Amino acid sequence: MTTRLYSHPIFLEHLTPPGHPERPDRLRAIARALDDEAFAHLDRVEAPEGDEATILYVHPESYVEHIRRAIPEEGIVSIDADTSVSPKSWQAALTGVGAANAAVDDVFSGKADNVFVASRPPGHHAEKTTAMGFCLFNNVAIAARHAQKKHGAGRVAIVDWDVHHGNGTQDIFWDDPSVLYCSTHQMPLYPGTGAENETGAGNIVNAPLAPQSGSEAFREAFRSRVLPAVDGFAPDLIIISAGFDAHHRDPLAEINLTEEDFDWATGQLMDRAARHCGNRLVSVLEGGYDLQGLSFSVAAHVARMMKG
Repeated sequence: MTTRLYSHPIFLEHLTPPGHPERPDRLRAIARALDDEAFAHLDRVEAPEGDEATILYVHPESYVEHIRRAIPEEGIVSIDADTSVSPKSWQAALTGVGAANAAVDDVFSGKADNVFVASRPPGHHAEKTTAMGFCLFNNVAIAARHAQKKHGAGRVAIVDWDVHHGNGTQDIFWDDPSVLYCSTHQMPLYPGTGAENETGAGNIVNAPLAPQSGSEAFREAFRSRVLPAVDGFAPDLIIISAGFDAHHRDPLAEINLTEEDFDWATGQLMDRAARHCGNRLVSVLEGGYDLQGLSFSVAAHVARMMKG
């Protein structure tokens, strides 16, 4: 397997208030973990800046301009109680979009079998017209549309294992049967969406997990709901919204997974990518706020991607 990693120093310059869980140290912890000799063959590429026009695949121009105008010349400005921007946030967000789209290009062109995008800010809470939950633009949604528009992908599956439901991705693809959205997440928990009866056009599969449910409940949700949906959909591309805040060390939730669970889930989705879409799999970082839990989990995730 050829596994590519996209990141960029600009992601460290998206600043959040002191004590905020979504902080630059997250990417520093990931970088340290991936500096291990086990990752010597990881194909590391600097993320390109994105094409603003691709943001319009999922967000209206008025929203994009709203975010642009919110960027301050100095300091940190709050967009809502959880989400803030600083002078370099626009460039960081645009580069996150560019990285996700480049990852899609790579797996369709054969430059890589799979790609992990280590970017911030995250994206899966960003709805069509609302920034929230630390997120400005919905990177995975833009990448899915990019795959359809540039590479002719008929069906794209997005699997979201972040501990918080990806309300933004669900909002964007609610009535679009060409995109499958599957999510495991803790419920009740922010943002309050993601019940099993939220099914969109039959393309939304939510598998909520109770607090303290743990590894076996997570794996059973994958076996009984997520994996059958992916198999039935037979996608041309699989995109993972790879949040690692379901780890037992994470301060924001109580699902209590281990890095071995992320290894297992990665392997299951790689099996489906091999079966349905020529190994094409793109993984984009979402949450994960305990630095040790995050770094251990990303290391397990990327190592599994490299093994095949």
